Amino acid sequence: MNNTYVSPLTPLTEEQIEFFKENGYFLFKEGMSSDLIDAFNGHIYDIRNQNPMPEWAACDEAKKYSLRLFNPHKHDSFSRQLMKNAIVRGALAQLMGKEAVCVQSMYFYKEPGSPGQASHQDYYYIKNDPMTMIAAWTAMEDSIDIETGCLWVMPGTHKLGLLPHGAVKDIEEHEHWTEETEGVDTSRQIPVEMEKGDILFFSELLIHSSKKNRSKDRWRRSYVCHYIREDSNVLHREDLRQKFPLY
Repeated sequence: MNNTYVSPLTPLTEEQIEFFKENGYFLFKEGMSSDLIDAFNGHIYDIRNQNPMPEWAACDEAKKYSLRLFNPHKHDSFSRQLMKNAIVRGALAQLMGKEAVCVQSMYFYKEPGSPGQASHQDYYYIKNDPMTMIAAWTAMEDSIDIETGCLWVMPGTHKLGLLPHGAVKDIEEHEHWTEETEGVDTSRQIPVEMEKGDILFFSELLIHSSKKNRSKDRWRRSYVCHYIREDSNVLHREDLRQKFPLY
């Protein structure tokens, strides 16, 4: 078996790295191919079409194409391959200064009519030391726009530190079981519309949210992985302690 280490790619320019440092996010266009994403979308549906569903993916039959799939990278080799995407690995190494490891993944279906998630900072839910976490949010649809519930970001808020979070105010728009950033005017968020294969990288302290999918027949599927630097560790969350290397 060949265990020769191969250095990560360097897909980001200095300007792009500076943009991330200043704004807390960066949108990388066409980071994954359409063919790969189409195959992965089909694969994810096949997982929950099995009878019986695998225990790790199991849910109520009525929700099998709506309830997000948690941590598929822990159980499924195709999910791990996307988690290890060469562009993602390389960009994270540039932004972190060292190799990244994955600690969480989620596949979102977000069918028409489904709510979004209120403004929040990922660090509130996944504390890690030292603080190094970056999300890679990949668009799995031809178009993810305001109508289908794209992400909204608040540039520069990653410099504010961790803010208080409290009860969600608008449960018609947002999932009620999450919590919402307090103490800042979140109306200044801007939408990030994306196309299939685009990857949005963002800091664990960036305030971001999504709104309800208001389309009649369009889904907003996405694959989202959370990464920390290889010398960092997740605190408090036993379910997210395992580190998955990208090489």
